[in-house]
Amino acid sequence: MVANAPIRCIIRDGIDADISRCQQIDHTYETDQVLQIHVQQDDQIGWNIDLKRERLPRRLELSAPKNANRLRDSLVDHEAFLIAEQHAGGALLGYLAMQNDRHHKIGLIHDFIIDRPYRRTHVGMKLLGAARTWAKEQELLRVSVEIQTKNTPAIAFFQAMGFVFCGFNDRYFPNQDIAVFFSLSLR
Repeated sequence: MVANAPIRCIIRDGIDADISRCQQIDHTYETDQVLQIHVQQDDQIGWNIDLKRERLPRRLELSAPKNANRLRDSLVDHEAFLIAEQHAGGALLGYLAMQNDRHHKIGLIHDFIIDRPYRRTHVGMKLLGAARTWAKEQELLRVSVEIQTKNTPAIAFFQAMGFVFCGFNDRYFPNQDIAVFFSLSLR
């Protein structure tokens, strides 16, 4: 896939009025792969966990979850809700919401969406950069992200941004989908 020309954008704090705009942007993505997790328990050697990309029989169009209540929860001072808008015209390009786990000093990105026409235009990189800056200002040590195993484009993006695999939960999402977690040190 070829990157499009970079778009000038501004990143700002989200407000309540942005939530409905966020719900309206295109949350769909296409994939022809899925990350499969195979877990085996052996009483003598412990656990054997194998993560492997599997090619699907056909290309699928899926949608990342939308959750207005979760975005609303991100409006409090110690959470991050960031909006990317086009520099000229103010079109909503994407958003990021991150929970601040102050006890563990981790920022957990739970929503990260770039509107489909603006993907591969550096908007995601700019939004993630602003989230890293926010996390450092909060004196967090790491930023982590939760991703469905079907969302291989997001997995590839975060790996390209330096995030490394750090775990999974096999019944994490409300629909019982598996979540994989990737993390980036801020030190």
